[in-house]
Amino acid sequence: MAYDPSLIEPKWQAHWASENTFKTKDPTELTELERNDPVKGGKEKYYILDMFPYPSGAGLHIGHPEGYTATDILGRYKLMKGFNVLHPIGFDAFGLPTERYSMKTGIHPRIATEKNIKTFTRQLKMLGFGYDWDRVINTTDPSYVKWTQWMFLLIYNSWYDHNLQKARPISELPIPEHLEHPIDIEKYQDTRRMAYIAHMPVNWCEELGTVLANEEVEEWKEKGYTVERKPMRQWMLKITEYSDRLLENLDLVDWPRSTKDMQRHWIGKSVGAEVYFGVKGFSEKIEVFTTRPDTIFGATYMVLAPEHELVDKIASANKIDEIKKYREQAALKSDLERGELNKDKTGIFVGASAINPASGEEIPILIADYVLAGYGSGAIMAVPAHDARDHEFARKLNLQIKQVVAPKDNSDWDVQKEVFVENGTGVNSENSKISWNGQRTKDAKKTAINWLEKSGTGRAKVQFRLRDWLFSRQRYWGEPIPIIHFDDGGRRSLDLDELPLRLPDVKDYKPAGTGESPLATVDKWMNYYDKKTGKHGSLETNTMPQWAGSCWYYLRYIDPNNDDVFVSKDKERYWMGGQKDKGGID
Repeated sequence: MAYDPSLIEPKWQAHWASENTFKTKDPTELTELERNDPVKGGKEKYYILDMFPYPSGAGLHIGHPEGYTATDILGRYKLMKGFNVLHPIGFDAFGLPTERYSMKTGIHPRIATEKNIKTFTRQLKMLGFGYDWDRVINTTDPSYVKWTQWMFLLIYNSWYDHNLQKARPISELPIPEHLEHPIDIEKYQDTRRMAYIAHMPVNWCEELGTVLANEEVEEWKEKGYTVERKPMRQWMLKITEYSDRLLENLDLVDWPRSTKDMQRHWIGKSVGAEVYFGVKGFSEKIEVFTTRPDTIFGATYMVLAPEHELVDKIASANKIDEIKKYREQAALKSDLERGELNKDKTGIFVGASAINPASGEEIPILIADYVLAGYGSGAIMAVPAHDARDHEFARKLNLQIKQVVAPKDNSDWDVQKEVFVENGTGVNSENSKISWNGQRTKDAKKTAINWLEKSGTGRAKVQFRLRDWLFSRQRYWGEPIPIIHFDDGGRRSLDLDELPLRLPDVKDYKPAGTGESPLATVDKWMNYYDKKTGKHGSLETNTMPQWAGSCWYYLRYIDPNNDDVFVSKDKERYWMGGQKDKGGID
């Protein structure tokens, strides 16, 4: 008999649906033997996690069934072998594409999303994939948004205790004794919160009216949109507080060495010193981080990021127009274009001088787009004799090059033509109070840091390449951030019984035109009365990025209909393999 998919496939798909063939059993539905002792006849468990699809209006593309077919084969095989298989599906449904579609068509993003999900569901079922359709999740569903917002508030209402290496409630943060006024205490707590507001350089697209993630920049540039770097008010998550713990815990995972090395490079731990350079004629100090404090006598110029906050203050009047043009050019480049891909480095003088705290010499200050405002302090001390990038830049702009480290073999080398970046022996590194001439690099570093701290011109510091996570977008179609900003300058996070904070129904999804999301044009959002406090204010206008809901979906699959917690401990321990005494989510 010939295989006729139009007859056979619908028949068996209907059978699987009526019999709940692919339904997953919760641990409470298993016998004690099935749950605990696979060796004596119990059921082994198997969790298959597919790619979390974004339900676009175009429906499934070839990449979806290509990957899903492989996992479907595995799931069916394990099911027939007697395993308790969890093979769920869901939809990562917030995001910019739907919002853009709504702007053009006037169709509400929720309606468009529901239509897209129906299309995806129909197509997935038509292909006959073995999913447990009772566990479908949707990141835009209020019951899911509730727990995404709750997680944000956990982060917001926490601080990181480096002694315990974990986050703790903000209520447990020790308050300095000299702080007594509630406003002062609140301000101090805000400096330690794991979620905080900052003005950060971001990828701003004026036509879209929103910030783009680094991964989205090239996509929208290719579509003809202009993206520029622009300082804006953003919510940030302090993932950098976990840097040391992330590095240490790499030893706990069974990953290939190359993958671990990539992670270590991404985290980028550097041990060195923070150094303070004065600015001639100004009271401000420029902070820089260096892994080679022993080379400070060789710092012959300074470079600031074009966006650095001091530039406008210290720049001479005759440089303002030139600086403005340079900033405009730099703003059109991505971090990658300004950093790793920047082969022809450029820079301009700002018409001000810094004071080298070790030599006392005046050194010129420049701005250059290869220095990024969002990395470190947005400033560097340039030691061209012992840094390849600084050497190239100094030769191009005819800046002073001064040797302060000699090779161990004392060989001669032309400091103007050749850079020496290895360890060696200190030379030309002394003033009336300190000298590390003749010291090996390792000892010279210690001497330099000790002098910096005693003289008040610096301190020992550890820095990481890892940056805090920019966690907000100027969009309508995203999870609202559950924070109230009061007219008196204070703010309050919503409580669990007030979640989810739902998006207001609006007819216009266009940006506010002020750099804020469309929510800034909604009267009931901007003129909000808080019943719990009796205060007036406004709700946060930024929304969460698409990644907010897709960060934890694999846990919600385990317990998709629980309205009391985002996942029960027992179910999480069963499916994720945690030990009863140590594992599980607390």
